Amino acid sequence: MTVDVVTAHNRDMDVTGHTSPGSPSDPGPEPRSDPGPEPRKAASIRDVAQAAGVSYQTVSRVINSHPNVREETRKRVEAAIGTLGFRRNATAFALASGVTRSVTVLTSNTTLYGYAATLQGLEEAARAAGYSLGVKLLTPEEDLDRTVSSAAADGGGLMVIGFDRLAASALDRVPENVPCAAVVEAPSHGRTPPRPAVWADDREAARAATAHLLELGHRTVHYVAIPTSVGTRRSEGPRAQGWRGALEAAGVTPPEPHGGKGWDARVGYDEGRELARDPGVTAILCGNDDLALGVLRALHHAGRSVPGDVSVIGFDDAPHSEFVTPSLTTVRMDFQGLGRDAFALLRSQLENDYRPPAPTFAGTDLIIRESTGPTAV
Repeated sequence: MTVDVVTAHNRDMDVTGHTSPGSPSDPGPEPRSDPGPEPRKAASIRDVAQAAGVSYQTVSRVINSHPNVREETRKRVEAAIGTLGFRRNATAFALASGVTRSVTVLTSNTTLYGYAATLQGLEEAARAAGYSLGVKLLTPEEDLDRTVSSAAADGGGLMVIGFDRLAASALDRVPENVPCAAVVEAPSHGRTPPRPAVWADDREAARAATAHLLELGHRTVHYVAIPTSVGTRRSEGPRAQGWRGALEAAGVTPPEPHGGKGWDARVGYDEGRELARDPGVTAILCGNDDLALGVLRALHHAGRSVPGDVSVIGFDDAPHSEFVTPSLTTVRMDFQGLGRDAFALLRSQLENDYRPPAPTFAGTDLIIRESTGPTAV
């Protein structure tokens, strides 16, 4: 809200709001009070170099996380930075280095856990490296080519969170001359993403989760799918492929998968109501934890106990999964790690002398909680 303040006009007042010297309303000069000590000048990179006993080039390498710096030297420089309160001027650095230190993220969602956690990892890594980060939301109503072109025109690099078909299409449209990296679904065997990318092996994670349910004595496992980033709605993503592969390896004909229409608990609830009507359903794997939350509620309303009648496994280990009743067995995904590793890939394109470290993404883990147990059938 803007507030306009109107004051009575004073003909002796100048445009700054002070009375003009020598005017009748001017009481004359006031005795000057002691202004106190001069404010301390901001420390420069050369001040840090002098305090640490190194060259300013070495300081530059330290603040830009360059790998070719001895650990002892790095600690000495970091100590000097802390003591002097040095802060790098991002604008000056960009002008001096020729690097536009900004990244635009293209994503179709910022609220679902996997997207939001990936974005968090990207932002943390960008901030640590002195980059600004903006987000452009992809929507089906917009012209995708125009959105991508607008993001590319902003300069810097592009990052695509490509977990769905819309974002995967945006990734395909990024001009070849624009620095770009992505976080994507695990690609099919023999296929390579169009730009440098990182992904989790959720195909293997889904296989392991399905195998766990079979080991508990369940004759088969039903699947509530998330939408996939490739093909049509009936196409199977890596999680569905892992589920199907585990059943086929055990000699079990996979039942028809459910879902694929959305990511949220409402979809899970609707699919769960249908599954709850079949007394032969004793185990359900869900494509994410939000779907699992809806399935749990549908089973409860149908009078099917979990895990007494039906075992349920989710995917992603979203924060709520540990605190529902029963607590949800799920696959833990390090989305923040994916975001950090993806930013390192992009940074290596933006800075010629930057070499990304080896990926730190540790894979996936099956977290056993209360929603799974031996079959009662």
